[in-house]
Amino acid sequence: MTTILVTGGTGTLGRLVTERLRSDGHEVRVLSRHTRPYAVDLREGGPGLDAAVAGVDTIVHCATTPRGDDVQAATNLIAAARQAGVPHLLYISIVGVDRVPFGYYKAKLAVEELLAESGLGWTVLRATQFHDLLVQLFQGLAKVPVMMLPAGVSDQPVEVAEVADRLAKLAAGAPAGRVDDMAGPEVRTFESLARAFLKASGRRCAVVNVPLWGAAYRGFRAGGHLAPERAVGEGTFEDYLATRIRSQASVAS
Repeated sequence: MTTILVTGGTGTLGRLVTERLRSDGHEVRVLSRHTRPYAVDLREGGPGLDAAVAGVDTIVHCATTPRGDDVQAATNLIAAARQAGVPHLLYISIVGVDRVPFGYYKAKLAVEELLAESGLGWTVLRATQFHDLLVQLFQGLAKVPVMMLPAGVSDQPVEVAEVADRLAKLAAGAPAGRVDDMAGPEVRTFESLARAFLKASGRRCAVVNVPLWGAAYRGFRAGGHLAPERAVGEGTFEDYLATRIRSQASVAS
């Protein structure tokens, strides 16, 4: 089998990708800022990064940050991969990065462009938002008596485990360029998702839809981050909530 490096290998997605690759018999190296022997800050690069990429067949790049450092991190990773002669760099991106002028999305699109111009063999998979990200958002919004949501915005959340399965298969294959997007099974209004969260978690909170402004909001309202034609995911938001609540109840007991 092959040797595969997973950046962000301790994160929500990277951890699952690592598990699947190892179960398939691959040798997997996990790169994160605090995990030895490949404890590397991609924003800084250096000898630790060079050691991490040396001799690997594929890099699965899952590491990301909303702070705007993704481009620098990818620049360092690509340079190290090129120097080491890595045959394949696989990147997880987001549906709509080319349609919604949101700062984080702009950075993800810039990384895609760096890959396409890198001279490396590359693959890019775009996915919609993961269920757990919505839960984190709703948990924050539910801390006050009135949950305020962006009016007219929908989402199409996907199960992170399904995305991990897809990435593991792509990592074991040849570079494929931009592959088909991966989206969840349902396009849902933010309000319906929020009410499902409130019901599942037993919280009481008023829900109010608030019109916002700006180009990013218009992009989200227009559905630029959705891919209804690629509704290939199977796990629904309610499925995720039920599993999460059972898990929390098990831990509590």
